Amino acid sequence: MVNQQCDILIVGAGTGGTAAALALRECGFSVVLTEETAWLGGQLTSQGVPPDEHPWIEQFGGTLLYRQYRNAVRNAYVLGQISPEAKTARYLNPGGGWVSQLCHEPKVSARILDFWSRASNLTVIRHVRPIEAATDGDLVKSVTFRSLEMGQTFAIEAKLVLDATELGDVLHHTGAEYVTGFESRLDTGEPSAPEEAQPNNWQAITWVFAMAHDAGSNRTISKPDDYDAWRTYQPPFWPGPLLGFQDVNPWTLQPRHLPLYREDGGLALFDYRQIVSPEILGQPDRHPVTIVNWPMNDYFVRPIIDTNGERDESAMVGAMALSRSLLYWLQTEAPRHDGGTGYPGLYMYGESVGTEDGFAMFPYIREARRALTVKRICEQDVSAALNPGLRVAPLHEDSVGVGAYRIDLHPSTGGDNYLDVSSLPFQIPLGALVLVRMRNLVPCAKNIGTTHITNGCYRLHPVEWNIGESAGHLAAYCLTHGLSVQAVWESPAHVSELQRMLDNAGIERRWPEIGPL
Repeated sequence: MVNQQCDILIVGAGTGGTAAALALRECGFSVVLTEETAWLGGQLTSQGVPPDEHPWIEQFGGTLLYRQYRNAVRNAYVLGQISPEAKTARYLNPGGGWVSQLCHEPKVSARILDFWSRASNLTVIRHVRPIEAATDGDLVKSVTFRSLEMGQTFAIEAKLVLDATELGDVLHHTGAEYVTGFESRLDTGEPSAPEEAQPNNWQAITWVFAMAHDAGSNRTISKPDDYDAWRTYQPPFWPGPLLGFQDVNPWTLQPRHLPLYREDGGLALFDYRQIVSPEILGQPDRHPVTIVNWPMNDYFVRPIIDTNGERDESAMVGAMALSRSLLYWLQTEAPRHDGGTGYPGLYMYGESVGTEDGFAMFPYIREARRALTVKRICEQDVSAALNPGLRVAPLHEDSVGVGAYRIDLHPSTGGDNYLDVSSLPFQIPLGALVLVRMRNLVPCAKNIGTTHITNGCYRLHPVEWNIGESAGHLAAYCLTHGLSVQAVWESPAHVSELQRMLDNAGIERRWPEIGPL
């Protein structure tokens, strides 16, 4: 039974899905956007991850809409009570964290994206999860959802469907071709790929939480039931117990010491993703707040998708349990920067992430089911080492955007350590958004046609935003001209016309000659 109809259905309001919806604000088509959580924005909001961005993001290398979003975040703070020094800073970094030039509370981004969506001509349905889909040959007819609050199911019929789910759920439910885990070297030609495919080898997920510090207080939680197991757990490739301040440098794989607070001017964890700086905000009575998305709570014990292709809820439970144990370890056993043991004043801070307990609304997903597309992005397309002498990655004539980040793979369920190598600033080819078979289904998040390896540089915030925004324009173009997505990609004239549309929307498609990361 079809309960609702629309022209364009966007399943998943993560970073890519939200950008796609915003790109369709004035398209003239009816648009429905669905979301599993309460917030739009995905890794920017409901997953609680401050934006990981390339070093040129303040000048170029992002869409106009993404820059407007970043400006809106800063304006939200400038209009509030912040220090005079912060108001005059060239690039205001509200939290002061060093992972990004825009570390801020996810709730601020959530408010901005919610306001923008309400001002748009689209319908947003929250707290629903796709559970199946109806197809007719190579066409998606409808997607069925279950309400996470009420339990009832309903279906939405659409002319064109965008899969912006965190795990590529619509690909799975429609029977579209996709891959998971590591492809083989024989398949992709990638030097860093294994000899044989490893479909159950997934990057770690992380159940992020916001953590404040009320120094001098005691906010120690009850000892988690599985704390002792996590306390003694040491991966074979790790220099010590996972719950500890000894990890490995992702670039060199050599052991390093990474404490909670800075020692002798070195790096530290608390200000890595710090999102509330009382000094910058001009609010000395507030407690500093950080986002705990650290090596110690990367969960790689079991994959998020099981061998039947379904979501493994036990992996999500395990990720949350690991994060809770990490908090208890920090409160009770962590070596202090000033001597002694434990920081009992640390506590979960839910206000920043919109929850009562301080956990993000959804785990941070680094890797999804990846669509089989007419063009696949491989390591040799972006690696600096495999393209000596180049300042940017080899060009794609069908480019619909740009991105830049190192190939950054976290430890995985197959027992692999970090893979973090230099890459060249790259383009997003249209062909990576075009499925080999389904004619009205477009992947528009981390589920585009990358490999396990190149997912490591295409999964970051501004890249996923660009993917989603371009996918939104592609959907509108298809419906305007009565074309399938394959028909657009196969016609140079249509590709050029679509690219002119993207240019007019402020979507950059080429890099200047800037060099590797």
